[in-house]
Amino acid sequence: MHVRPDLVPVEIRGNVPTRLGKLRTQQLDAVVLAAAGIKRFDRSEEISEILSIGLFPPSPGQGALGIQIREDNESAREILAGSGDPVTDAEVRAERAMLAELHGGCSVPVGAFGKVDGDVLTLHGQVTSVDGRRQVEARLSGPLGEPEKLGGQVAGLLLDQGAESILSEIRLTA
Repeated sequence: MHVRPDLVPVEIRGNVPTRLGKLRTQQLDAVVLAAAGIKRFDRSEEISEILSIGLFPPSPGQGALGIQIREDNESAREILAGSGDPVTDAEVRAERAMLAELHGGCSVPVGAFGKVDGDVLTLHGQVTSVDGRRQVEARLSGPLGEPEKLGGQVAGLLLDQGAESILSEIRLTA
């Protein structure tokens, strides 16, 4: 709604094939889904547009893989010691710190996208009302070594712009 006020959003549920089927059965003009999910079902030909990450940042941590092991599992620790990517780690830590500061979870429309360039981490955060009519966003850069601090700062900017009223409204209806 915020980007395309001419559209009327409709809530739909189901897996990827079910949601794509609703294009016809509910006579919808479009369905917004993750391209990765559509590709996994080998239905790439049904992707008509990739949405700009600047306008539609993903959920915090989207697409990142985390591995957790028992503290006393030395063999797993050794196997995993060389894995992981410090850049991705910093990006995801900033995104998750922002979400935590907003007291958000998987059911709130919060978008975040961290991106490292050299030793600078930039975080773009966005909170949008369910109906899409209200939206606040913030972008800030900081040192790569302080992702949690940057996430907290971006959350603060979002809260200063009214993110709490949007999130409170959502929590009341959940």
